[in-house]
Amino acid sequence: MHKSSTRVMTAHLPVALAEKVDEVASKLDRSKGWIVKQALTDWLAQEELRDQLTYEALSDVDQGLTFEHQEINDWIESLDTEHPLSQPKK
Repeated sequence: MHKSSTRVMTAHLPVALAEKVDEVASKLDRSKGWIVKQALTDWLAQEELRDQLTYEALSDVDQGLTFEHQEINDWIESLDTEHPLSQPKK
């Protein structure tokens, strides 16, 4: 049988947050550990995506793939009109 490796981590949580974890665990019929692991997994994935998108955006800037502020403002302001402008493209 394959035994997965785990490690215990301790964190001090504000009482209100700990109570919310308790509530969600009860509603989902899951352990508090499962709830915390799921939350951390999702948060870490979100942070990794944020980093990736930041590096992609910086690469776009380095390549000159940017828009003038006024060009974006004009497009946004046109969206509520009868004849909206096309989305700016590079």
